[in-house]
Amino acid sequence: MRSIHLILALAAATAVAGCESQGGRALTGAGAGAIIADATDQNIVAGAALGALAGGASCNAGIGGYCR
Repeated sequence: MRSIHLILALAAATAVAGCESQGGRALTGAGAGAIIADATDQNIVAGAALGALAGGASCNAGIGGYCR
């Protein structure tokens, strides 16, 4: 059951990976981080925080194109 959560989280993150703003990527990262943390029995709040950080930082790193 947990693997289906992980697969759904990765599919959702992929679907919205084209967000063009840093805030949009941070929100997407937070959601994906929370779902992945829940699926792996980790702290959901910490997963969301790390996901938001990674999503926001991806704009500055040029991952997936630059944000506007």
